[in-house]
Amino acid sequence: MSSTIAVTGGTGFIGSNVVDALLADGHRVRVLDGRDPERTDVEFHRVDITDVDTLTAAVEGTDAIFHLAAMADVNDIHAAPIEAVQVNVLGTVNVLEAARRAEAGRVVLASTVWVYGSCNDPVVDERSAFTLDTDRHLYITTKIASEFACRDYRNLYDRPFTILRYGIPYGPNMRETTVMSSFFRRALSGEPLTIDGDGMQSRNFVYVTDLADAHVKALRPEAEDQVVNLDGPEPVTIRQVAEITAELVRESTGRDVEVSFGPSRPGDLAAQTVRNTAGRTVLGWIPEIDIADGMWRSFEWYLANRIPAS
Repeated sequence: MSSTIAVTGGTGFIGSNVVDALLADGHRVRVLDGRDPERTDVEFHRVDITDVDTLTAAVEGTDAIFHLAAMADVNDIHAAPIEAVQVNVLGTVNVLEAARRAEAGRVVLASTVWVYGSCNDPVVDERSAFTLDTDRHLYITTKIASEFACRDYRNLYDRPFTILRYGIPYGPNMRETTVMSSFFRRALSGEPLTIDGDGMQSRNFVYVTDLADAHVKALRPEAEDQVVNLDGPEPVTIRQVAEITAELVRESTGRDVEVSFGPSRPGDLAAQTVRNTAGRTVLGWIPEIDIADGMWRSFEWYLANRIPAS
């Protein structure tokens, strides 16, 4: 059934893919952002998520709100902690409050599996408990606070929510600061690939179109008031990402790529196994793109769009 869906951050890397997926599924989409969307077949509202009055007007009459606008680069958050809290935490509360005032539909929060950095267990799922006794990055704290705000609005105001905890998204048009973009850029420039730590830290990279598909499925009633991990199909080490990058560059240019190792990054995510069970049982979602295929697609896009013509 067609609905009117608002997407904060709808012009960003993930947000634009979510917009594409929603439109393909027949929904009417309202993009809430500070930048104009590239698509002309969406309704656009220029908003600042720290302005609750503007947000309230923008979400009037919507059936659901995907809240994706946030500071997501951990280096930016390390450099500007006050702004990070204002955007990530206050921004989420403003979206929840705007939805309450406008009597709009469910708020679907973009969170992250990084929140499990506040868990001591080696294997985690949506029921794992957070603890104060961990060394976290402030990014994790802002996302946990945002998740708590969703639950509080349900408890205090009977406002429905869904929390989607992303793995590490990647794919065409990903930020230049992501590990893959950084590796592509350095390798193609003839620079060595420097890895933080020993490179054995494991991640579940999730291809962006798989992630966008999960958002469409999150509209189903079964997802109301649920927390769902959206991780990639298999754990991948940073060392593997470097090795695949080196292979792609070698096949493309014939040049070998050196891989080196440096100190660990402060607040980096510890090795954990993140279970994806709720994605299957609640959403009926299974990620389809594996890391080799996804990185090849991403590299091909990068060559065509980010490398200056010679």
